[in-house]
Amino acid sequence: MTAPSNKRSIVLGVIGLMLVTFGAVLVFLVPVIMRQQVEKNVRIDPSSGFAFEMWRDLPVPFFMSIYIFEVMNTKEVLLGEKPRVEQRGPYVYSERKQKTNLTFNENGTVSFVELRTLHFNPEMSAGTEEDFIVVPNILVLGSAMMMKDLSVPVKWIISGAFTSFSQEPFMNRTVKDILWGYDEPFLNFINAILPGKLPFKGKFGLFADFNNTDSGRFTVNTGVEDISKVQMVDTWNGLKEVNYWNSEEANMINGTAGQMWPPFRTPSQPLEFYSPEACRSLTLVYEKEESFRGIPTYRYTSPDYLFANGTDYSPNEGFCPCVASGVMNVSSCRFNAPLFLSFPHFYKADPGFVQAVDGLHPNEKLHSLFLDLHPLTGIPMNCSIKMQLSILTMGVNGIMQTGKIKPVILPILWFAESGYLDGPVYSTYYNTLIVLPLVLDYLQYILIAVGLFLILIAAIIPFVNQKQENILQDTGEITDANEYSDVTKLIGEPDYSHQT
Repeated sequence: MTAPSNKRSIVLGVIGLMLVTFGAVLVFLVPVIMRQQVEKNVRIDPSSGFAFEMWRDLPVPFFMSIYIFEVMNTKEVLLGEKPRVEQRGPYVYSERKQKTNLTFNENGTVSFVELRTLHFNPEMSAGTEEDFIVVPNILVLGSAMMMKDLSVPVKWIISGAFTSFSQEPFMNRTVKDILWGYDEPFLNFINAILPGKLPFKGKFGLFADFNNTDSGRFTVNTGVEDISKVQMVDTWNGLKEVNYWNSEEANMINGTAGQMWPPFRTPSQPLEFYSPEACRSLTLVYEKEESFRGIPTYRYTSPDYLFANGTDYSPNEGFCPCVASGVMNVSSCRFNAPLFLSFPHFYKADPGFVQAVDGLHPNEKLHSLFLDLHPLTGIPMNCSIKMQLSILTMGVNGIMQTGKIKPVILPILWFAESGYLDGPVYSTYYNTLIVLPLVLDYLQYILIAVGLFLILIAAIIPFVNQKQENILQDTGEITDANEYSDVTKLIGEPDYSHQT
């Protein structure tokens, strides 16, 4: 009776010990396995299959939502009164970004051009591309500012040309014309008499070079040799730095191309990326922990100093000449056109910009940008990047079309570029990033718990058996049976056959 019990106890103990050992090994092994899987999937490597194809042509929803400011009192503005605007839109475009012309280089980098295409989405829009909107005529107001230092006779010629080509300081055109361009003979005239002064030829539109185009040739690190450098920009259009600004720091090309970042992020690490549209590197900073449909994320937003002037934030001195904080002068990378970048409705900007234009209502919820990043992989789960384009306008002596316009930075439009993981891509990431680690995490502790339970049972069995034997001995059952067995072994069974 004791031997079989001991055998069962030993078997259970060995099984329990094996389970505990295997669970303990998983405690240390699971993080290593997860790290290896993350590194394998975030490298830019054609052999990684799904991850590489998703990087090259991300099959998730992206949208460009554009809001246009209509000037409601153009005649009064020309007389020196404060502009009054009303926001129109959104005019929403489905966006696709596809990397082409991939070239893997020997130094562990890959070069590519990202083709961007936009298609109008009427279901999501508050209007159509055929809507007419009154907006500043950049050809007049922008050209006037760009030529304000020329001699008066030259400005008279320009003003006469405006009149000949029926150019007014404000124009009433369709959304499609404003954004994507319209034929403008006046451009040919200006380019003929002042070659190189204007960046446009033949056709003019605010986003004319934004659709079915690319933002330059990026060369980024593949991460094959060093995962901490994956996605980091090596060159843009062959440049290690740009030459638009007035300091080495301002001209630096820092961070990634803005779509992914190196994995294993910590809150202390900001997100840096180079934006060809802004002509500079931008920085986002950690705000708080968030989650996107069950996936843990870090939320990053813009720091207060992003568009601060050099007085309020000295490292930004290289981006000057500056105006008050919150608005960035991008004329140096826009052919000296008096254009400015800010957040929508001058959110986070000096209050003077809002007070100079009626109809602006900055709001944190509506006008702040954010990016929700999965810190383990460096992949954005959800984002909305928002920017406003404005123009500096004023009356210019010698160009009568500008009238008595008081100096004001007048908003033209703002846009939100948004995207999020959805569909099969989201399911794949959720299963890989959430379900699998959770299963492995629970499994290791379940194995340890079951193993300890079996070891405990194995340790208890001998005591239970011993207690049962003691109880039987106390009742005399085991003693009598053992004595009877010993006697029969010595003398054999008694013979009762002779008894009558």
